[in-house]
Amino acid sequence: MRDERAWAVLLLALAALVPVVAPMLGSPATVALATRIAIYAIAASSLNLLLGGAGLVSFGHAAYYGLGGYVVGILYAHYVSGEPFLGVIPGTNDLLVTLPLAILVGGLGALVIGALSLRTAGVQFIMITLAFAQMLFFLFVSLKAYGGDDGLAIRRVAPVLGMNLRDPATLYWICLGLLAAWLFLMDRVSRSRFGRVLSGIRQGERRMAAIGVRTYPYKLAAFVIAGMGAAMAGALMVNQARFVSPDMMHWTKSGELMVMVILGGLGTLVGPALGAAVLVAMEYTLSGLTEHWQFIEGPILVLVVLFARGGLMGAIRLISGMRGRGAGALPAGELPPRHVQPEDRAVPDLPMRPGAAPRG
Repeated sequence: MRDERAWAVLLLALAALVPVVAPMLGSPATVALATRIAIYAIAASSLNLLLGGAGLVSFGHAAYYGLGGYVVGILYAHYVSGEPFLGVIPGTNDLLVTLPLAILVGGLGALVIGALSLRTAGVQFIMITLAFAQMLFFLFVSLKAYGGDDGLAIRRVAPVLGMNLRDPATLYWICLGLLAAWLFLMDRVSRSRFGRVLSGIRQGERRMAAIGVRTYPYKLAAFVIAGMGAAMAGALMVNQARFVSPDMMHWTKSGELMVMVILGGLGTLVGPALGAAVLVAMEYTLSGLTEHWQFIEGPILVLVVLFARGGLMGAIRLISGMRGRGAGALPAGELPPRHVQPEDRAVPDLPMRPGAAPRG
């Protein structure tokens, strides 16, 4: 269990049993809750590619999450009305059509926003990504043809390859399968040359530029991949909730995704998914106890951040004695510190040239 990929396989295998175990325990609603967790895990993992992989603090990641959701909602609205979108694109409620289109639109949106935002850095980058996300938020609030601030309801969902998406277990397994595919992609990216360059950018972009690496294309590529993942999560969430609204693009949603990543563990494979599971489950449990559940949730998150170095994954590694990315270790792509060899501790004095000043 020293490899984080083994943890991912184990957790996914256990998660696949939820639709089987939940009815036995008399809690069928757990399947819908687990579906939301799987969807949020995809969105948080996509943000982790920027935040934990390249060190890019994007506070507008919810923009692509909402774009993916609105692709599903707008195509459904035109499917019901029978009028093509922009007079060219016919409406549909088929997930096999809307999901790839949502990923494509999310990637294009990330390409445009990233091409402009990545010309800045630091606080300016954070603020410009937030500004773009809020621009899209107010744009969709003003689109009264698609529900405006009230959003759009999706009443009919077409079967996918004969599978009924209205069945909670079927939709859950589809979302879990896409989560597994996304985690596999993130693992391959982090271990590739591309991932090593992103890690180098996080550690020191000036150093990467000094050795001849053009960092801008790498950051833009990561920005687009992350936007596509968030858009896929948004499209799945709309199919699960059968509702889309501009709130999916609000800055608070970006902050929620960021909390999931930090809570689970920056730069880890399983951490964002674990953070999504803990945060969603905590909100579900506390909201059933009191309407002021955020007053309880806030201190808990602060304690985790203060005392669990590396997030929940860091705490798990610390307890289990695992070595690798997480608490007390370096993320993938970073070299461990060189151990001092015995011969390095006592370097013999070399003979001095006549007239040379003594060392030290």
